[in-house]
Amino acid sequence: MSQCNFFVTCPKGVEYLLADELRELGLEPVRNAPAGVWVQGPLQAGYRACLWSRLANRVILHLAEVEATSGERLYDGVMAIDWSVHLSVSGRFKVAFQGQNDAIRNTQYGAQRVKDAVVDSLRNADGERPSIDLTDPDLLIAARLHRGRLQLGIDLSGESLHRRGYRTEKGAAPLKENLAAALLLRAEWPAMAAAGSDMIDPMCGSGTLLIEAAMMATDRAPGLLREHFGFERWLGHLPEAWTALRKDAEQRALVGLAACRLHFDGFDRDPTVIATAQRNIRRVGLGDLIRVERRDIDAFVRQPDWSAEGLVLTNPPYGERLSDRQALGGLYQRLGEVIKASMPGWRLGVFTGAPEIGHAIGLRSYKQYRLFNGKLPAQLLLFEVDDANATVAREVTPPGEVFPKVTHPERAQMFINRLRKNRRVLGQWARKQNLDCYRLYDADMPEFALAIDVYGERLHVQEYAPPRSVDARAARERLAEALAVIPEALDVSSSAMVCKQRQRQAGSQQYEKQAGSADFFTVHEHGCLLRVNLKDYLDTGLFLDHRPVRQWIQQHARGARFLNLFCYTGAATVHAAVGGAASSLSLDMSRTYVSWAQDNLALNSVDPRRHRVEATDCLAWLAGKPADSERFDLIFMDPPTFSNSARMEGVLDIQRDHGRLIDQAMRRLAPGGLLVFSNNFRRFRLDEAVAARYQVTDVTAATIGRDFERNARIHSCWHIRHPGQGSGGPQNS
Repeated sequence: MSQCNFFVTCPKGVEYLLADELRELGLEPVRNAPAGVWVQGPLQAGYRACLWSRLANRVILHLAEVEATSGERLYDGVMAIDWSVHLSVSGRFKVAFQGQNDAIRNTQYGAQRVKDAVVDSLRNADGERPSIDLTDPDLLIAARLHRGRLQLGIDLSGESLHRRGYRTEKGAAPLKENLAAALLLRAEWPAMAAAGSDMIDPMCGSGTLLIEAAMMATDRAPGLLREHFGFERWLGHLPEAWTALRKDAEQRALVGLAACRLHFDGFDRDPTVIATAQRNIRRVGLGDLIRVERRDIDAFVRQPDWSAEGLVLTNPPYGERLSDRQALGGLYQRLGEVIKASMPGWRLGVFTGAPEIGHAIGLRSYKQYRLFNGKLPAQLLLFEVDDANATVAREVTPPGEVFPKVTHPERAQMFINRLRKNRRVLGQWARKQNLDCYRLYDADMPEFALAIDVYGERLHVQEYAPPRSVDARAARERLAEALAVIPEALDVSSSAMVCKQRQRQAGSQQYEKQAGSADFFTVHEHGCLLRVNLKDYLDTGLFLDHRPVRQWIQQHARGARFLNLFCYTGAATVHAAVGGAASSLSLDMSRTYVSWAQDNLALNSVDPRRHRVEATDCLAWLAGKPADSERFDLIFMDPPTFSNSARMEGVLDIQRDHGRLIDQAMRRLAPGGLLVFSNNFRRFRLDEAVAARYQVTDVTAATIGRDFERNARIHSCWHIRHPGQGSGGPQNS
């Protein structure tokens, strides 16, 4: 296996950090998935990830993907794999099965069918066969069922990699080791440690944050204490490669520990968890480096041997250990007070499942990261403890108040209140829908004519060009006022906000670069991965208002031949392919967007032989005579409102030309097929002659997502069929 495919799992929200880490370990990321990353590389790099990854849960060596639309097909697919290269006939194995569908209704049944196939494929003429061992198997088979396909692999990890081996007992509300490592990476601890900074945890519990920080600073592999990995009794194991990796890690740990001069100090008011922390520290061999002692937060004082700058990182209670929310607010307030008084020049990181109580700290966070502590949504709030920040916090916190309040002009305060209300309501809706991106605000208040879209942890702010009746200077002042308060209202860094002015674009202008940052990142939408760029173009690569249309296409594309005209970055094609489309053709005039669409398809592991993207003038292509084989079951056409690009044949005016475009598209539609026709021209009216020639259903109302209900004319959408061939429309998301 010179080049292998791996699926590396991790806590939800850590995927991007893990991809970067795995790249440094010699594995090339292919695509991110929820709670994991697909990567490629040699087997030795997989071993290195098991030993060195601070973020991973499991490293799974991918073997095959088999059809699992029935128990019999699942069995046949697993049976076809040559298991003799992985497990001896006298060996012991275990199946870890995830997922279900209509045929495989529970994981126990799925695991049983996999087990039967493995056993039957290895059973010899004498009846000897491998056995099941749930506690100490020679081979752990990972089976994940997804959309009728079963992904099979070998779990190289054994037990989860977050179990380093130093923590055999737990304090209250334990923080998993790899989540602790993620917090340290988000707080930029490795760079701080390299610069000579110390690390303090004033509510250290069982010491996990301190130990993980010290392991990073001393170049200690997190898997060095583990007694067993899942690959050690696998028949494909390379013992010499593994031994060399371990020896190198052991030498690096010795050198790193001898060279480390940093201080790691932890405090907690609970003597029981302090005793636990001390035992954990001794097990990992860092007793001379990490100091912990019993001390209440009120007794926290800066020690004279601490560095001038450093990191205070802590995971205080947030409802698990203290049920009284008022008392919890007081605890957070006291934490802020002592850190501001004792640690100027330091960085403070607070990991909390109650970020609204985080305001009681009395500092303004410059970054916030959404993560999960188990299944509990949480945030890491980062603060710089400086005199200006602390002074502002003291001035705006009235005596006896737990939460700081900042005074703004009435108009700005109303804007802030609206943003926070929208975030509370729409943010909850988006999380339930598993969406990274949504429209938070759309000129809800006439004084602030902005569209604000959330893209993960970033904001895309578009200013609508003011009408001529509005004084230009007044418009600029309102924009400046809005941009000044948006970061505070939504708890984001100003560096995470991109602002543009939205104006009508014509011809090639809509394709021209606005900047050259190449700052692409990946977002999730209904199980699809899509690349976006907030800076370089007028649009981001994803039209959020068409999300319900894309979801409908995904739900109805199975087995269909799909055509995407004016495809832009191919998001609708990705949804069709993920939904099971048999094939697709996506056309757009812009080579930039065609390349972008190809990247989106590759990000979702779509076969480029069945799903083609081509750079062509859609008007010329539609006007051409369709070949006999060029028939499609599902067509999506979302043309621009107006275009006069030099690369196009003529000028496109959607109101004038839509009848001809629809007729040409219907020539490509197979019997029983459906054309989804949409556009964003607010004054658009469908030609009555179109409704007379075809069976037309206006589905606009069902294609407006909850985040666009305030702007119901954002687009119009119709389902168009040949006469006498059924009806229907998409369901609202």
